[in-house]
Order: sequence, then C-alpha cells, then structure tokens
Amino acid sequence: MSLLSLNNPPGWGACSALCILIVLLPEAKADDLTPTTTTAAQRNGGGSQCGGYTNQVMEDGMCRLVATLPQLDEQKCPDMFRCTDDVSYWLHQNEARKQQIAALKEIISGLQRELRNHRHRIHVLELQSEERNHLNTSLEQRLHELEHHYAEATTLLHLQSTLILDLQNHLHNLTVLVDDVKKSPGCLVNVPRPNPLMSAQEALRSDSVRNCPIDCASIYYNGVRRSGLYTVVPSRAGVPVEVYCDMDTDGGGWTVIQRRADGSLSFDRSWRDYRDGFGDLHSEFWLGNNHIHVLSTQGDYSLRVDLEDWSNVHKHALYQSFSVGDEEHRYRLRVSGFSGTAKDSFSWYHDKQGFSTPDSGNICAEISHGGWWYNQCFYANLNGVYYRGGRYTPKGRGPLGPDGIVWYSWRDSDYYSLRKVSMMIRPRSFRSHLSP
Repeated sequence: MSLLSLNNPPGWGACSALCILIVLLPEAKADDLTPTTTTAAQRNGGGSQCGGYTNQVMEDGMCRLVATLPQLDEQKCPDMFRCTDDVSYWLHQNEARKQQIAALKEIISGLQRELRNHRHRIHVLELQSEERNHLNTSLEQRLHELEHHYAEATTLLHLQSTLILDLQNHLHNLTVLVDDVKKSPGCLVNVPRPNPLMSAQEALRSDSVRNCPIDCASIYYNGVRRSGLYTVVPSRAGVPVEVYCDMDTDGGGWTVIQRRADGSLSFDRSWRDYRDGFGDLHSEFWLGNNHIHVLSTQGDYSLRVDLEDWSNVHKHALYQSFSVGDEEHRYRLRVSGFSGTAKDSFSWYHDKQGFSTPDSGNICAEISHGGWWYNQCFYANLNGVYYRGGRYTPKGRGPLGPDGIVWYSWRDSDYYSLRKVSMMIRPRSFRSHLSP
C-alpha cells in the first residue's frame, strides 16, 4: 500500500489535516479483488471506469472523502477508501504529537539556553577565581619579597651603623694619635686619655709626657689623678689597649679588668668573647684574657677584688701576686698572698686552674653560665648570673647547681649573689703620691 498526497483545496488553511487518497494497487488482498476480472485501469487506482471522488474538511478536523464508483460487469471497483477514517484519526493524533514535540523542542531550547548561561556564569566564576588566586599568589610573593628586602635592609642598616661607629672610633683614635705625635714624639699613643673632669693644671702636666704608659700606674705616675678611660701600651705586646683606670681606690693606679654593677650585661659568653673582651668600660665589662695576660705578665702585679652585697655592705680581698698565662696554656691563673676584709674564697681553691667558658666543654662553666677559672666547680664565681635581691634557689636558671655571682665565704652559701664586684690590678711595688 502507498500514500499519495493531494493538493489542499480552498478552505483547508483553517485546519491542519490533509486529505489523502488511498489507492489500492493490484497487490491488494485476494478477498477484495477478483484477479481474473481486474483491468489495467483498476490497477492504476481509478479512472473513468471507477468514477470520481470529492473531499471535505469536517468541524472536528477530520477529512471526509466521497467517491462515486460505477459498476462494470457487475464487478466492484477496489475499496480504496475503506481506511480513510483511520488515516484521518492518525493524522489528528500526529498533529497533536507534532505540537507536543514542538513544545518539547521549545522547552529543550530554553533549557539549552539556560545551560549555556550557567556554563557562561561558571566560566566567568572560574576566571574570577583564577584571577583572585593569581592575585593572592602575587600578593603573597610580593609580601615575601618585601619581607626579604626588609631583612636585607635591616642587616645593611645594622652593618652600616656598625661601620659608621667603627669609622668614628678610628677617626677619633687617629685624631688622638695625631695630637699625641705632635705632643709626644717619643710615643705613638695618647698617654692620658683626657678626662672631662681633669683639671687644667693636670692637662698641662700631661703635655710633657714622653714615655708610653704600660698601665694605669704609669699614667698615675705621669701626674694624672682622675679616674676614667685611658690608652696604655703593655710592654710585652706593644699594642694600644683602652682601659679604665681607678685613681681613687686605695691610692689609685688600678687597671680595672672586670666590673659587675647592675646586671645590664650577660656574662654567659663564648671563649672568643672572653679572650677578646666585651662590655662597656664605663659600666659592666670583661677586659679580655689576652689583655689581662699581657698586662699581668709584664711585671709583678697584685689583684684587688671589691665586693658589695644587697645591704650595701662593702668588703675587699687583696692578693699580692696575680698573673694569667697565655691562650696556649688556657690562661692559667696564678694568685696568692691573700689579705683584706673579706674571707678568701678565691686563691686557695682556684689557683693554678685554667680558664673555661660554656662552649669550651667544661661542665662547671656550662652549669655556671659564665667564664672563670673553675675547679670542681667554684667557691668564687664573679662572672656568674646576676640575681637581683641576692638570694636565689637551684630552681632558678641553673637547676643543676649554683650559678650566681658567688663569694662563698660572704655568707657561707653558694646561693647568695652579690650586687657589685670589680677586679683590678696594679704593680706590687706601686706607691701613691709619687711625682713623675
């Protein structure tokens, strides 16, 4: 069976149904045609032998077909229109399906547009997220660079400040040396470093000096009677050393090698620090084992130790003989000949001991947090930890043992730390009030 579409007649534009002519070809079923009587015209699906037909659109959208089929030799023409009702029904159903499909297409089209919009928004959000991540990465990288530059700038600023300070010190020393060369052709260093409190008469007297002082006693003999900072040239080294001279205590002439006064400086230092010296000569300091060695071995020297507790009680210990060996012999101590107002806690236990620091491998130095001539471990420890108030307990900074500024015989205790201490040396043969 095949379907042939007919041209729409006038008036069909108001409906969507199509009128279709069903033509039964000769292959139709045997019960509908008599094979022996079927003509060529019948095989062609109509013609003059089978009459004509008309069509009409119904109100319900169905297509009504009316055919006039004449009889020929008492034979019927093929029943070509027996399926038209079914065709019209399925055409109507097909139109409904088409409308549903069109509606679905519209919905799908809307969903596709919405999907595209969502994808676009997602893409925009991804781009924004990438931009934010890139911006955050850039900011973090910039911050890291700024921190690095700030650290470098701080280091350079510190280095510059140090260099400026060193240059100022060198300039000052050179100025002093130039002045001294003009004043004292026989000596290349300033004999007395002028003190603001020095009287005009003493300053004039110092102009006549021609020999380099080897210690504070030499400066005293040259007529200087004011305590302060001076430059000396030990005879065994020939290198200028800046020292603090005490011209008041017990006749003066003392070269101060150590001072503790207020706890402003940590004495928990390395071997190198103790070797070269550290601190402020006006306040707390250690002169340096190299300097102490060359000063104390250029003649026969005495040592004075001044002690003061937190009740303002002051005592001293005097040792007639004092010297310190060189670095090769670990600055071995030689001290003897005690006298004074305090009981001896130094010479009898620490004499002939080498110097140790916390980084030198000595357990006593590690426990005591300072550099000293330790034995097992100490009865005197003037470079220990500064404990305000005096008394301290093993539960403090040094849980393994005492580590304060200790002079054991002061209160027969390792756990009382003194308030002020100083160590200073001068020639054993020193006599005060001698003129140059």
